[in-house]
Amino acid sequence: MTEPFITNDTVVFGLLTLCLGFIFYTSSLKTGFWSKFYNIVPAVLMCYLLPSILASSGLISDKTSNLYFVASRYLLPAALVLMTLSIDMKAISNLGSKALIMFFTGSVGIIIGGPLAILIISIFSPDTVGGNDFDAIWRGLSTLAGSWIGGGANQAAMLEIYQYNPEKYGGMVLVDIVVANVWMALILLGVGKTKRIDKWLKADTSAIEKLKIKVSEFSKRITRVPTLTDYMMMLFFAFTAVGLSHFFGDYISSFLGSFESVSDKKSFLSFLGSNFFWMVVVATILGIALSFTKAKSYEGAGASKIGSVFIYILVATIGMKMDLTKVLENPGLIVIGFVWISIHAGLLILVAKLIKAPYFFLAVGSQANVGGAASAPIVAAEFHPSLTSVGVLLAVFGYVVGTGGAILCTILMEIASKV
Repeated sequence: MTEPFITNDTVVFGLLTLCLGFIFYTSSLKTGFWSKFYNIVPAVLMCYLLPSILASSGLISDKTSNLYFVASRYLLPAALVLMTLSIDMKAISNLGSKALIMFFTGSVGIIIGGPLAILIISIFSPDTVGGNDFDAIWRGLSTLAGSWIGGGANQAAMLEIYQYNPEKYGGMVLVDIVVANVWMALILLGVGKTKRIDKWLKADTSAIEKLKIKVSEFSKRITRVPTLTDYMMMLFFAFTAVGLSHFFGDYISSFLGSFESVSDKKSFLSFLGSNFFWMVVVATILGIALSFTKAKSYEGAGASKIGSVFIYILVATIGMKMDLTKVLENPGLIVIGFVWISIHAGLLILVAKLIKAPYFFLAVGSQANVGGAASAPIVAAEFHPSLTSVGVLLAVFGYVVGTGGAILCTILMEIASKV
């Protein structure tokens, strides 16, 4: 691995905030080139692309940086708490069943997409989907299925179950990063065209709009000029919750890990041994619990805005993980990945059209599968901060069904590879 030009995380963080500041300043301009530019390209997509360009140029690299770890373990749970302070659970329940339908459609798209991708690619390049014993491509793709339905814990479980050659595993990780991040970029691109997409889908967005209006009206009603005490109290809520989420996350995962059904990475329940999973769950529960207290009023002092700042820093660190120069490093596997994700996308669009589901449910349902707890809140928040919790709750479902869905997908991929 070639070392990047800048390895000092303080300098790298400065560059990421420089990118974010430039994007937010230019996107705030109402006239001229930048106004036209951001009408086409969403600002959040640029927050993701600029760091990826820096990484691709060799200036920085996530391989020598701990910024993603810090953002995902400290800032993400803090953001979840601050952005769920004003959550209206009753209004979220009124969103109906379409969110769950789209989530499970996304899961099914991954389960059938893997074997279909193998069948399609085998027509043009049989060697690409071949391999024998522990070098068999279907074994490697099982780790992608685990990642794209659940998350890192499910991915590790699939590697353990199917014993793919560790020396070749890096190629699968590359496909995961490239394809998942390109798909996320396309979803974010669609966010700027939500109304046009919803019109084409003939979607009923009334429940989503009611939730957004209700939260916005509540925010306006309690809006005040924040004091130093307000900021310190929000800091208290956010990072005390981060501490508690890590404490209980570590404790619960260690406790459950003492059970053989959880400690065995081949088990359906292995995700319960992931401290990241429990960190997200505990942070979300704490945020929802605070929404039933007077802490809810801190939304008026800008709680969700501070949460959004944390989320955008996370977006920038995710962008660092995408090295655009590696897209063609292993073209065969990358093509399989893109065919696979296209089947997932196609099924989501078909079902959304049939049940007239809003683009929000399509986007978040997909990211709750493919992106997991780190990406789903980002996409949900881009629609509206009040919808962040929907993304988190669906991502938790992904962890639950991840290993089981991935095993089913892998069985089908093994059959497809022998056809």
